Amino acid sequence: MLPWYQRAISTLSAYLPLMLMALVALATWWLVKNTPVFQGAKPVAAARHIPDYTMRNFTVQRFAADGSLRLQIEGDEARHYPDTDTLEIDRARIRSIAPDSGVTVATAQKAISNGDGSEVQLTGQAHVVRQATQVGDNTLEAIDFKSEFLHAFLQTEQVRSHLPVTITRGTVRIQGASMNYDNLGRVAQFSGGVKATFGPGGQSR
Repeated sequence: MLPWYQRAISTLSAYLPLMLMALVALATWWLVKNTPVFQGAKPVAAARHIPDYTMRNFTVQRFAADGSLRLQIEGDEARHYPDTDTLEIDRARIRSIAPDSGVTVATAQKAISNGDGSEVQLTGQAHVVRQATQVGDNTLEAIDFKSEFLHAFLQTEQVRSHLPVTITRGTVRIQGASMNYDNLGRVAQFSGGVKATFGPGGQSR
C-alpha cells in the first residue's frame, strides 16, 4: 500500500483539474461575456475604488452545443471595480458539470477574480466538492475541500491556501495548516502539523 501522502497526491492529481475548470469558467467566460462595453472616448479621471456596475440576486447559466447545462453561477451581488479590474461576488454559488457528467460545486462568502481571469480567490467558508462520478464500472469517490481561503492560479494550475485546509475523500481526511498544490508538477505540500485519518476506525498519522 502506498504511503498516505502519496495517496493524497494521487487523489489531488485526479480531482484538482476539475475544480480548476470550474474556476476557469467563472474567471474567464463570465468576465468576457458579461462585462458591459462602453462606447466613445471619455475623459481620464483619477482611479477610485468604486464599482462601475453591479448585479444583484443573479443567476448566469452556460449551456453546451447540445443544450445540456455546463455551468451555473449564482450570487447575492456582483461588483466590478475598474481601478483594480477585479470582479467580486458575494455568497458565490458555482455548479460546473463536466462532459463526463461529473459535478463540481463551489461555494464561498466571497469570490474575487482578477481582470484576465488568471487568479480566483474564494474567501470565507470556501467549500469545493467534486461529487462522486461513475466511470464505466468504477465509481470515483467524492472529494471535499474546505478552508477559509482558497487561491487558484489558473495559468500555472496551482491552488494555495495559507489558512488551515481539510480534504476529505471517502474515509480519508487530511488536514494541514496550509496547502500548496502544483497540478503540473503533481506535487502537493502541506505544512503545520499535518494530520491524516484513514478508515472507519479513524486511525490517524
